[in-house]
Amino acid sequence: MEQPSIISRPLLPLLVLLLVLQFLYTGHGDSRSHSIRLICGLKPEHNASLYVPNFVSTMEKISDQIRVNRSNFGLAITGSGPDTSFAMAQCYGDLTPNDCILCYAEARTLLPQCFPVNGGRIFLDGCFMRGENYSFFGEFSGPNDTHICGNLSKPGSEFRSAAQRVVQRVVLEAPGNMGFGRGSEGVNNASVYVLGNCWRTLNESACRACLGSAARAVLGCLPMSEGRALYTGCFLRYSDFDFLNNVTAATGGQSRGNMVAMVVGIVSAVAALALGVVLALFIFKRRKIQKKRRGSNYGTKLTPSLYNSSLNFKYSTLEKATGSFDPANKLGQGGFGSVYKGVLGDGREVAVKRLFFNNRHRAADFYNEINIISSVQHKNLVKLLGCSCSGPESLLVYEFVPNRSLDRFLFEPEVAKELDWEKRMEIITGTAEGLAYLHEECEIKIIHRDIKASNILLDSRLRPKIADFGLARSFQENLSHISTAIAGTLGYMAPEYIAHGHLTEKADVYSFGVLLLEIVSGKQNNRSKSVEYMDSLLTAAWKHFQSNTVEGLIDPIIYSNNNENVKAEILRVVHVALLCTQEVPTLRPSMLKALQLLVKKEQNLALPTSPPFIDEKTMEYSDATDGPPRPLYPSSATVSYSEVYPR
Repeated sequence: MEQPSIISRPLLPLLVLLLVLQFLYTGHGDSRSHSIRLICGLKPEHNASLYVPNFVSTMEKISDQIRVNRSNFGLAITGSGPDTSFAMAQCYGDLTPNDCILCYAEARTLLPQCFPVNGGRIFLDGCFMRGENYSFFGEFSGPNDTHICGNLSKPGSEFRSAAQRVVQRVVLEAPGNMGFGRGSEGVNNASVYVLGNCWRTLNESACRACLGSAARAVLGCLPMSEGRALYTGCFLRYSDFDFLNNVTAATGGQSRGNMVAMVVGIVSAVAALALGVVLALFIFKRRKIQKKRRGSNYGTKLTPSLYNSSLNFKYSTLEKATGSFDPANKLGQGGFGSVYKGVLGDGREVAVKRLFFNNRHRAADFYNEINIISSVQHKNLVKLLGCSCSGPESLLVYEFVPNRSLDRFLFEPEVAKELDWEKRMEIITGTAEGLAYLHEECEIKIIHRDIKASNILLDSRLRPKIADFGLARSFQENLSHISTAIAGTLGYMAPEYIAHGHLTEKADVYSFGVLLLEIVSGKQNNRSKSVEYMDSLLTAAWKHFQSNTVEGLIDPIIYSNNNENVKAEILRVVHVALLCTQEVPTLRPSMLKALQLLVKKEQNLALPTSPPFIDEKTMEYSDATDGPPRPLYPSSATVSYSEVYPR
């Protein structure tokens, strides 16, 4: 959503200087400094007198990196708490350093137009810039992802096929090439030119997921001659116009480079002065409308009943309980906020999740989450005690679970010794009971969407409690599936959900199957493959099952050749896991049925069909018995951060 700006007049001298810079720069490659779209957040900044100077300082740091290091990339952080300024700028891979300086200078004049909100991003044809008050550097998808189509000309029918081919080549090439790919192909009446670029803060897996989703979106523009995907973690463009720069072109003479640097230095100084004027104007305006803001609080409009309900906590109460969010009380950190241990006035221990309102967690989503979690009560679900949305940030209050998360036990050999098979089986059945309750016993079916070891908390007796309902969705019985943007954790998401966005309770069943294999093996399914590519845990389990060597999968800590009853029970769990992770969702059991298969050992188990074999290098299905690989573009998949307590 584009925002009106209170700073367009103070920045007028800056725009004049940019015109001078463009005049001096004529004759070099195309800096592609044409602005495509400015996208601003929704939440006003916390304290203008702190946030704006932090933002100015961050921009200066990035400017120095781009001008001095000439690396076409800059990242900086200034400040602390809700007034922290996180920012990143990057030019696309075919821009020379001098082209990048010009594109960055243009972007820097536009991004501040988002004030007084605390975040925004600007896409230009040659570069990207984003600023927020939280660390967004690992994000690669989000609600603001979009694409823009255009028809500059009318290419022939062969253009569509050529565009599809070149886009797919670029999407496959870029993740392994520092996130940058480009290509072209000539056809009879026109040629197609493609550029794709991920931000350098992403790893290969996240880059691949972002470009795959962007490709799906941008190819929807065909047969139009122009398409751009503006995504949280990447940019993708195709056109019949040759917009690509020659990456081997000279970067220009020393004198011209110095002149460019000098003018951009002047631009930076004027920008700092302009933002100082902005600060003064904004503080004046803020004081004038402060009373009006208090009377029209966004959260109050959306949650009128919350303040008078038993769920409401005063912000001051929770601040005191956590020692003003003392770092010593911090339990964990994730992409959606931080979790602190607190002690209420009545002595109750609680876990307080601290969320900053921004474009990822709007007030409406916050209220929806509270509704979903507060409506469920089960011994194997973490209990929501309340929330606060009247202070400077929003807080969720959960029961305190002392042993934190299952992944801290499973994947650390010394601690894993505490989990004998009896305890692991209790965790398995408890998790299954909690999921069966969500799917079949609630008034409205609830799909969790992010079942994994880090979202299973363990109480003082190591009994499981499912946590983190930030991605949960309710599901009406009369629907075959929900079509939704992809969110969850790669390695745990069902193939039909990744490929098509089709969400049913069978997506949770699939994740549960992966979790079973992790509990049995003590190994993580989506572990890093930094040395060389190896089979995923799911693929390895299927191969062991086919060759009747499942014993080779079992964690040595729990395996005992002298206990045939335990051995049979472990083999049964692996069998159920493979039933839960079958590629065809209708063949997977329901969670209630899976629970019955686990505890009622007299029930016969059907033979599982093969799970989906996904090559994590190419994100393609790869089954040698099933013909050639089938391309898979993950649609807006969101890599979740491992967290100790729920969002």
